[in-house]
Amino acid sequence: MFDFLNNGGEKKVEYIELIYDLIFVYIIGRNNTLLQTIENGFVAPSAFLTYILTALIILQIWYSTVIFINKYGANGLQENLAIFINMYLLYYMADGVRTDWQDYFYRFNIAWALILANQAVQYLIKYKKAGAFMPWVKAQIKRSIFVLLVQIAVILISLPLYRLTGIPFSPLAMVLGIILVSVGSRANELVAGDFAHLTERVMLYVVFTFGEMIIAIAEYFEGGFGFSTIYYSLCAFLIVAGLFLSYGFVYDNVINREMQAEGTGYMLLHIFMITALNNITAALEYMRTEEVAAIPKNVFIVASIITYFIFLFLTEKYAIVRCQGSKKFFAVIIAMSILFAAFEMLFFRNPLISIALTVVYIYSVFLYLYFNVKKVKKEAEE
Repeated sequence: MFDFLNNGGEKKVEYIELIYDLIFVYIIGRNNTLLQTIENGFVAPSAFLTYILTALIILQIWYSTVIFINKYGANGLQENLAIFINMYLLYYMADGVRTDWQDYFYRFNIAWALILANQAVQYLIKYKKAGAFMPWVKAQIKRSIFVLLVQIAVILISLPLYRLTGIPFSPLAMVLGIILVSVGSRANELVAGDFAHLTERVMLYVVFTFGEMIIAIAEYFEGGFGFSTIYYSLCAFLIVAGLFLSYGFVYDNVINREMQAEGTGYMLLHIFMITALNNITAALEYMRTEEVAAIPKNVFIVASIITYFIFLFLTEKYAIVRCQGSKKFFAVIIAMSILFAAFEMLFFRNPLISIALTVVYIYSVFLYLYFNVKKVKKEAEE
């Protein structure tokens, strides 16, 4: 009767989940094109705001789907059909991700509301299956449905308001969703999730995101065989590889995947980490773009990389106890970051030095992380 709940067995990532994630990678890729709208030496403010809001909206949809599958997914025909429906609706949302989004406002938001409604229906089906014997499950499902209905209501109300005022209020649905999930963290713990499954899902999505970065830096190899091409392409590759090594090392050696954790906080950290990675992708593209002024170019890449590391190290809440970071560790990381930002500002007019400093900073953080964790593990074993 209760086969839709995780009862201690190991939950596997299904193929349909990976296909579903690829749709989000496609949309995020489209969203990144908004950052190519350069105005007065940097991306146009309106385009950047659209980019940030769209990224958070798309990642929130992904987040809520992953949480549902993790806690209640049974990989049944009805659930898979619901996923395919949302995949199709996501294509409609993707079509509205562009600089002239105003012409696609209704299509984007109606598709978004239908996706959330589909998720609410899936929760309702699980609610009926829970019956009277599982009141704690029903309470958690009711809260999840409430959050989705609030978001749907805001989106639907925003449609006539946009016609009357020309102001897009629908992003408030995303903001309210994040607030309600964060405030209701204790309610989310009523139903245990599979933390190992969650960590694997977000790891795979991060890998897909790095795949997008690899595609983006392929442009560095254009321009013929010469010092500039080799130097910049090598530095760009080392930057991507270093960021990936840091994430992979934390995932394999620091995160306690066997711990009993509800996991929504871990997922939220990854939403901002993935957004930072997408910003880094755009920042690497800016390094070769003469239209982008030196100061905003360097500020953007510094802020994006430091933000990535901030959210990566915030995952230490879910670390193996013996590997949890010390005050000294974080003090050194902060000092490295301040020096990185200072030197980048000092040499912002010299792209050769600027990109080299980025490589040095990323590998300094990785090596310090690597040797610190190895040292702590060795001391624990002794």
